[in-house]
Amino acid sequence: MSQGIDMNSSALSAAKSQLRSLMKQRLASLSQESITSQSARVFDSISKFKPYVDAKRVAVYLSMPGGEIQTDPIVRHALSSGKQVFVPYLHKSGLRPSDGPTRLMDMVSLKDIEDYESLQRDKWGIPSIDASTVHERKRSVGELGGSRSEDVSLDLILMPGVAFDIDPQSKAIRRLGHGKGFYDYFLHRYALAASPEEKTLDGRPAVLLYALALKEQFLSPSSGESVPVGPHDQPIDGLFLGDGQVKESANNTDAN
Repeated sequence: MSQGIDMNSSALSAAKSQLRSLMKQRLASLSQESITSQSARVFDSISKFKPYVDAKRVAVYLSMPGGEIQTDPIVRHALSSGKQVFVPYLHKSGLRPSDGPTRLMDMVSLKDIEDYESLQRDKWGIPSIDASTVHERKRSVGELGGSRSEDVSLDLILMPGVAFDIDPQSKAIRRLGHGKGFYDYFLHRYALAASPEEKTLDGRPAVLLYALALKEQFLSPSSGESVPVGPHDQPIDGLFLGDGQVKESANNTDAN
């Protein structure tokens, strides 16, 4: 994956923070009507997307009330279609700050629509898994809270993000996350847990990584803006946009 502009870690962090602040201001001015209509277009695109239609196990983020594509219709459709749906669960890692992140994200299963509707919203308004129910759920990476369970492979992960663009050289889609590193570290752990038959020829897990974005979150070449990326930023396979477009990274051959 092309790393875009070559910069040291402090300059990279500053560039990411600056773009996050800019996007926060830009997205704050969006009406709820625009977010709702763009979310409906994304849902329409996904519902016709062959890898989603064929998927048995789908992971999808649970959305904030505003500022991003709403995933409630996707979760409901996937559950009603008989798919196993996995959603993010944040928990303490047990690691010291010097040894790694103190909080981790894993993907855990929803049982059914009633289970999904019973989730309580956190301080950001995001439906969240109750820690007391985690032991009853399947997990995409087996170790959680010091206990082991069977790893469950995923077919498709639908991710959020703050901003996206296309690398002008490699034509790969670049993603700027919210800055906590939850998805990048989760995907690193997921890759380590994957068996050889669950990996592609280049060693990546066979799971497809697609992000969902409002059209305002996509930076066009003519804007003069770009997504700064570093060596730990995971490449993604494609992007569903709120104007109905589906963009694919140049190296993705699995979406047809």
